[in-house]
Amino acid sequence: MLIVKAGGAAGVDLDTVCADLADLAEAGEPWILVHGGSHETNVVAKKLGHPPKFVTSVSGYTSRYTDRTTLEIFEMVYCGKTNKGIVERLQKRGVQALGLSGIDGRLLEGKRKGALRVREGGKTKIIRDDLSGKIDRVNTDLLNLLTGAGYYPVICPPGIAEDGTAINTDGDRAAARIAAALGAATLVILSDVPGLLAKFPDESSLIPRIALADVDDAAERYAEGRMKIKLLGAAEAVRDGVGKVVLADSRIENPVRAALDGGGTTIEA
Repeated sequence: MLIVKAGGAAGVDLDTVCADLADLAEAGEPWILVHGGSHETNVVAKKLGHPPKFVTSVSGYTSRYTDRTTLEIFEMVYCGKTNKGIVERLQKRGVQALGLSGIDGRLLEGKRKGALRVREGGKTKIIRDDLSGKIDRVNTDLLNLLTGAGYYPVICPPGIAEDGTAINTDGDRAAARIAAALGAATLVILSDVPGLLAKFPDESSLIPRIALADVDDAAERYAEGRMKIKLLGAAEAVRDGVGKVVLADSRIENPVRAALDGGGTTIEA
């Protein structure tokens, strides 16, 4: 089973991703697609008068502050416009795609964070009303039922907490949990850069391979923006048994197959 994560940045090319996945499906390759929607969520949130707010944890990871209104906008964009837009693209190419959020069938379940310790203005602040969490259980029975019946799941956050509350969760780390739960050989994470760059934004400075033991050091030295959390998700996937994770470029022709053929940055044990 191949797991592919398509990011939600403005530069991510969903058309090339869907075209390549359709070719893989026609060739009989089973896959599951996980996607983001961060840029479109920011655009819609601003239009609705509730602009996004981001916080940085004490460990240096940036995430979206998620109050109830933000969560509703998140669901509108991720579960609605973006998810169904991807399903439509794939259906037009003959793929029996089926869109799901992590809420549906308790597909992605985890605990809501009790409190966030963030850095703000040089000080540490505690946030207690954030509706976010980390996925620790995947409904593999549901995924196996769908894939066994010939469907290709297209999955997005949010996830769901034990009490039934929706929780915002990072898409890269959710993809890592899905890949590990299904025993996937490969997780491909596609974004709007070729992979990890030693001299961001110089795309010629691509780092082709990172050993699992060196991921933390690479994240500290080279990762910019969302790349840091992509490396975190990649490391979690490999530690949990995924054969390898490839951070690769969505903007090129056949982006998934290019990643499988050695493109991008590969992280493996």
